[in-house]
Amino acid sequence: QVQLVESGGGLVQAGGSLRLSCAASGRTFRSYAMGWFRQVPGKEREFVAAISWSGGSTYYADSVKGRFTISRDNAKNTGYLQMNSLSPEDTAVYYCAAERFIGRVGVGSHDFGSWGQGTQVTVSS
Repeated sequence: QVQLVESGGGLVQAGGSLRLSCAASGRTFRSYAMGWFRQVPGKEREFVAAISWSGGSTYYADSVKGRFTISRDNAKNTGYLQMNSLSPEDTAVYYCAAERFIGRVGVGSHDFGSWGQGTQVTVSS
């Protein structure tokens, strides 16, 4: 497993942007796919985006496609989620996750074994 720490959350107005970062410990991070999930109170954790270990494949939830961009820098052991055109519906705690996959990257929260502590994103109307 890897240890993950998210940062970059905060309060932003609707239409604004934020970039979340996920710093990973361990030299094996480059062999892990990474995902971003979000959760609001009373609801299940929701898939947002994922990226393969190489960065060559990316996956997005329909609700964020065209607005969010997932990326990674393996040299820095860090993943990112650039969020543009934010709306109040994007308000949630955002979690990064990591896992090794053989083949296609999973998009369910149960597919990932390493998790960060989460960072709050609040979008005001």
